[in-house]
Amino acid sequence: MTRKHRLAALLPLLASLASPGSAWAIDLVIGTASEPSAMDPLFSRTGPNQNIAMQIFDRLVETDAHLGMHPSLAESWATLDPTTWRVSLRKDARFQDGKPVTADDVVFSLERARNVPNSPAPFSNNVSGVASVKALDATTLEVKTDVPTPDLMERIGFVYILERAAAEGKSLQDYNKGEGLVGSGPYRFKEWVPGDRVVLTRNDGYWGQKPAFETVTIRFIANDAARVAALRSGAVDLIDGVPPADLPVLEKTAGLKVHAIPSARLIYLALDTAREESPFVTDKEGKPLKPNPLRDLRVRQALAKLINVPAIVERLLNGAGVPAGQLVPDGVGGFDPALQPVAYDLAGAKALLQQAGLKDGFGITIHSSNDRFAGDKDIAQAIGQMFARGGIKVNGVVTQPYNVYAGAASRQSFSAFIFSFGTTTPTAGPGLRNLFMTADPKAGTGGFNRARYSNPGFDKALAEALTQFDEGKRIAAIQAATKMVFAELPVVPLYWQKIAWASKANITYEPNMAEDTSAARAGLAK
Repeated sequence: MTRKHRLAALLPLLASLASPGSAWAIDLVIGTASEPSAMDPLFSRTGPNQNIAMQIFDRLVETDAHLGMHPSLAESWATLDPTTWRVSLRKDARFQDGKPVTADDVVFSLERARNVPNSPAPFSNNVSGVASVKALDATTLEVKTDVPTPDLMERIGFVYILERAAAEGKSLQDYNKGEGLVGSGPYRFKEWVPGDRVVLTRNDGYWGQKPAFETVTIRFIANDAARVAALRSGAVDLIDGVPPADLPVLEKTAGLKVHAIPSARLIYLALDTAREESPFVTDKEGKPLKPNPLRDLRVRQALAKLINVPAIVERLLNGAGVPAGQLVPDGVGGFDPALQPVAYDLAGAKALLQQAGLKDGFGITIHSSNDRFAGDKDIAQAIGQMFARGGIKVNGVVTQPYNVYAGAASRQSFSAFIFSFGTTTPTAGPGLRNLFMTADPKAGTGGFNRARYSNPGFDKALAEALTQFDEGKRIAAIQAATKMVFAELPVVPLYWQKIAWASKANITYEPNMAEDTSAARAGLAK
């Protein structure tokens, strides 16, 4: 065989080695369970949106796999006095168009985060309490707060930084078309095809660890079985939201790997305690019921006792969860070992309903997403069955795609609805502030308080806790505020999720408690 013929014979082999998923892969295809609702990185703090934003844009700080906080665009920070901070930016960071990242770009991004119209989960919470931000020079910021704010970097540090020159004046529609999407992150935006995919390309000028892939295609595959099948067939290289029932099989499948970690995501049932009449609460005949029984603590306690969380974790999730009695798990600042999950107690639940004057129960509809986390729609059905055993008339169980469902929940469209909150900060403080403080856009509190729970005593206790610079005192005060809010059960905590990704054997992935599905955490096995 001549040299020319030998080369011709090798070409198909070389091509196969360079294909996605091979040991020589230069492209990555990710199958993800949930689709983002927009490309604007500051439109929504929900996970699907952030999973796209974090690949294009950087933040002042980042977290490691266990939520430890580390410098990113911010090289260092310090307090000059209890309400004045000095933040120094790294000098080698550049946007994807080659322009340097400056303090003015950070000022623009923090100011923009205050008011993004129609956001279902706003970043305004991250910048509330910030009195002023100014650029002292190209890489130095001065931040003044209204009150002492020791967790300031846990707040402003997680706002995505846009280039002012590219982003200023752009609308949501502009961002969705790719206009203004100039970040300093490892990948550049190429296209978004709603309902199908987002495509990113490598930023060769990235200041951090060099991206491993030339092109990243993120495909939206909501159906669990279809997502697993896409991985097993080789159509994708990496998937998130691995269904717990599939883990044993995938772990034993040659050519595949599972990457798993316990997360800080709380799955919970939110209850409408804010309104005298709730849209999906009825009497036993299906007529609107007033006053709203969910406002009665005894009713909320009864509903909590009707949910057999250990059975859900064992039978529906194959053990991929830890029953919860508060916002954050052990290991996150503010966890209180004294707060235990509510135990299943059918007789006790019925007694509480009788005490509340509802011995014959009442009617309710349960809402849930069907593509946000493993088993979400099945869990809704299971809770409906458990409520029915306790004498509650379940008028329906309705599930929706998350990118529709999240907005509806923010508009108070539901009465009892399953949602989740993933803590991505080292302490529970920011999460408690977002999820349970009185919803007040001007104050930037309660941005995720979809049930509109309000307790002035809790608000005051948490606000005071978050002004404590002494870490031990701050954590103790956060624990006290946590006890206060969970004693009232505005949400019924169910479990903390154990999460898993799966990939082809030649793809590495860093599982992380923040649940990031990002090409920046992926690489090629050596």
